[in-house]
Amino acid sequence: MLVTQVSRPARAMAADVIALTKPRLSSLVVATSGVGVLVAPGHISPARAVAVVLTTALLVAAANTVNSYMERDIDARMPRTALRPLAAGRLDPRSALVGGIVGAIILVPLLAVLANPLTAFLGAVAYVTYVGLYTPLKQISSWALPIGAIPGALPPAMGATAVTGHLDATALVLFGILFVWQLPHFVAISMYLRDEYRQGGLRVFALVHGDRVSAAVIIVSTFALVPMSLLAVPAGLGGAAYLVVAGVLGAAFFALAASFPVAASVDRWARWVFRASLLYLVSLLAALSAGVG
Repeated sequence: MLVTQVSRPARAMAADVIALTKPRLSSLVVATSGVGVLVAPGHISPARAVAVVLTTALLVAAANTVNSYMERDIDARMPRTALRPLAAGRLDPRSALVGGIVGAIILVPLLAVLANPLTAFLGAVAYVTYVGLYTPLKQISSWALPIGAIPGALPPAMGATAVTGHLDATALVLFGILFVWQLPHFVAISMYLRDEYRQGGLRVFALVHGDRVSAAVIIVSTFALVPMSLLAVPAGLGGAAYLVVAGVLGAAFFALAASFPVAASVDRWARWVFRASLLYLVSLLAALSAGVG
């Protein structure tokens, strides 16, 4: 009985610490940086590849921890995030801040050792951009969207540079795909969660520009995803079969986005776009990883 009573709070605290790092985002980083390692030309040992991917994910987790510290008051005002560990007061904010900063101080040099200085540099850029630019800018300007897409697009490029040691076509194409993909993904979220973001005082895209402009951005960016994804072929990441897969996925995603004028509900349409964006990314990355040629 004593063990149960002691271990239960420990398990709860561990769960809160994990939640602080936003594990869904970290798991996305594992997937995208892993794809970068898999498709990059060259060779890296499995053990080193796993170490690089996990270190990249931990660096993102450190950035998310600082983000959680900086947005704890905002989170407390929104029903969807009010129960997060810092917003609800279950963890000490200063400890979270120190942990997020110290983590970056350790992990960036570790990436230089496990991979190379370029990969470590890209990791540092991602951390600083996310914490120093994107997070505070969310309360000021809708420009936070494209700026936040930079650190979100760097992990697959980091996976590629960990293998090659330089910024080649593989790294740039992967960065481009993830950068453009984030635009419809996050604009859609800002549309169907606009009321919560308004409560939090965040200047997300849909609140600043309205539904029609937001829908236009989604339509244009999903259209841009088609040629961007097809650039993987001249970059050597796929052949005729990948060309077909990427084309079909892109056309289907664009068709959904273009249905906005006839959608019965803007919020429902935005949720469809959000879900479709996840399916699109998973399917495209799977095709890339499989070396569909």
